Amino acid sequence: MRAIVRRLREWRMIAWALISKRHPVDAHLIPIRRCNLACTYCNEFDDFSKPVPTEEMLRRVDRLADLGTSIITISGGEPLLHPDLDLIIRRIRERGLLAGMITNGYLLVPERIERLNRAGLDHLQISIDNVMPDDVSKKSLKVLDKKLQMLAQYALFHVNINSVLGSPVHNPSDALTVAKRAIELGLTSTVGILHDGGGQLQPLSPEQQSLFETIMSFGKGSYARLNAFQHDIARGRAHDWRCRAGSRYLYICENGLVHYCSQQRGYPGIPLAKYTRAHIEYEYDTRKGCAPHCTVSCVQQVAMLDNWRAPQKLEAFVPLLTESPARSKAEAAPAEPTL
Repeated sequence: MRAIVRRLREWRMIAWALISKRHPVDAHLIPIRRCNLACTYCNEFDDFSKPVPTEEMLRRVDRLADLGTSIITISGGEPLLHPDLDLIIRRIRERGLLAGMITNGYLLVPERIERLNRAGLDHLQISIDNVMPDDVSKKSLKVLDKKLQMLAQYALFHVNINSVLGSPVHNPSDALTVAKRAIELGLTSTVGILHDGGGQLQPLSPEQQSLFETIMSFGKGSYARLNAFQHDIARGRAHDWRCRAGSRYLYICENGLVHYCSQQRGYPGIPLAKYTRAHIEYEYDTRKGCAPHCTVSCVQQVAMLDNWRAPQKLEAFVPLLTESPARSKAEAAPAEPTL
């Protein structure tokens, strides 16, 4: 019954997005930058930041709800490190929004999963990079398989496992093993392609392309499967689409600033408290120079709702959106896919 209700809410979200283009569809909200892992390709974490105060997080949820946002996805860092994560999820649901979360899964135990059930979480995603941990990533199937079994047994929310392909991955065939295990446990499976520090394309090898097509053929039981654009990405081709970042998709960092996405932090860099519908309408019509070779899937999925209408007329006032001066050298390394 809960799954049926969730699916109805998803279809209502899609219908409203097709009717109206004046509200954000998905907002990624960061409650903490700190992570308990240190994957070498990721530029979205540190090992020292404190959690954003709970009252401030609740204000940000309310502001996004007031802007008409349909989905809030809690990300990080590692969101499970925030002490009041359940309260934040509960507020999202109280405001009538879909609640999602991206986590590395390390901190999940049956009791924690039950708490997420009670808070009302709708969707959870874990990216698994390899079968055995290595010097690139500890997010391995060996470590996380028991967590997946727990999720299959206890989670009342939808669980998606994202396998990964791209240049830093030592054993591309691991992605297929991960995807098969997810399906075996009754979870859904997607595949992500690693990008560089600007969110830009790292083309796949012929072997990886073959694996990619195989994994893409698995199951289609989630609206997150809106990923046909990845066929261009896998082949190194520019993709023709209209990026609606800053409008239909928002990325709100731990400092409360609105950015185009996790890989274009600094643009537009406006505080959420001051972000208005005028900003949303302006960015809706603004063409982003990084779009043709972008691999940030969450932004592309949201844009599919509007690619059929409203050609963009303005150019973003950003030099190719490649590097923010504020980024450190560590942030310039290849980054984790944001799904």
